Amino acid sequence: MPRIIPVLDLDRLEQGEAERRTFLFDLRTAARDVGFFYLTGHGITQSDMEAVLGAARWFFALPEAEKLAIEMIKSPQFRGYTRAGGELTRGKADWREQLDIGVERATIPQGPGIPAWTRLQGPNQWPAALPELRPALLAWQARATEVAIRLLKAFALSLDQQEDAFDPIYRGEPNHRMKIVRYPGRDAAGDDQGVGAHKDGGFLTLLLQDENKGLQMEYDGSWVDVDPIPQTLVVNIGELLELASNGYLRATVHRVVTPPAGIERISVPFFFSARLDAMIPLLDLPEELAAEARGPASDPDNPLFRNVGVNVLKSRLRSHPDVARRHYADLLEGAPAAG
Repeated sequence: MPRIIPVLDLDRLEQGEAERRTFLFDLRTAARDVGFFYLTGHGITQSDMEAVLGAARWFFALPEAEKLAIEMIKSPQFRGYTRAGGELTRGKADWREQLDIGVERATIPQGPGIPAWTRLQGPNQWPAALPELRPALLAWQARATEVAIRLLKAFALSLDQQEDAFDPIYRGEPNHRMKIVRYPGRDAAGDDQGVGAHKDGGFLTLLLQDENKGLQMEYDGSWVDVDPIPQTLVVNIGELLELASNGYLRATVHRVVTPPAGIERISVPFFFSARLDAMIPLLDLPEELAAEARGPASDPDNPLFRNVGVNVLKSRLRSHPDVARRHYADLLEGAPAAG
C-alpha cells in the first residue's frame, strides 16, 4: 500500500531554484490533499528530541502532589498541569495527563473595554521539584518556533504570496503554545479516547512523538495511522491557514487512540499561531488556486472567527470548563467572549 502521508525534507528549500519550486509544490499538495506530513531537514538534532522527551518523562514521574501544585485551574492563562480526564474534546474526557506552557509574558492589566482574551497572556506554572524542566521546555519551544516560521514562509510562497505575507500577524508576539503529554495504557483508561477527533486552531502544529503509536488522521472517510518515524516531526495545518486560504488548504481532523495495556505514550505537540490581537487576512490567491478554494469548513457548533484572540479563548473555555468557571464566570453568565 502506498504511503498516504508524505515525508518532506525542509532542506530542499536551499538546494537550488528547481528543487525549491518542486518542494513548494509538494508542500502545497500535501497540505491540501492530506493535511499531514512528516518533516525532515528541520535542523533539530536527535539529542534535542531525546532531551525534551526525557524532560517530559521526569515531570510525569513526579509525585501527584507535586504535579497538582501547578494544576491548570490555578491559572487564568490555561497554563499548568491537567490530570487524565481533565480536558474535554467535543464534551468527552480525554485520557491523558499533560502540562501546558505558552509564551512567558507579563499579564495585561484589566479594566472596562479590555477584551476578555487579553487575560490569556501571562506566566507559566513550573514544578518547584524539577527546576531543570523550565529551560528544557523553553529551549524546545525556541527550536520549534524557528522551524514553524520557516515552514510558514514556505507556505506563503507555495500559495504564490510574498514570503513575509504572514509576518504582520505573528511577528513580535506570536501566540505559540506547547504541551508535554502522557497517554497511560488502556488498562488505566475507561475507553480508547486519548484525544477525541478535532482540528487544531493555529497556523501549524509540529509534533514530536516517541516510538509508540496512537495518532490517527481522517482521510477519505477512514482513520489512518500516523506512526512514528525516527528523527521526524509530524506537521499538520490548523484552522488559521484554512481561513487565510479560503479553504484551499484544509485543517485535518485527527485523534489519539489510547495505547495498549502496559504501554505509555509520550508526545510533545507545539502549536504555532498568530498574535492574539491579530485579524486573519484573506489571501489574494492566483486565479487557478482561488478557483479550487472550497471555503473554510466551519463547524456550526464551533464557528471560526478571524479575530485570533476570540478563537483561542473560545477553544480554551470549551476544553477546560473548570478553569472557565473559576476565572471566566462573567463570560459564562452570558457576556460575549469577544470583548
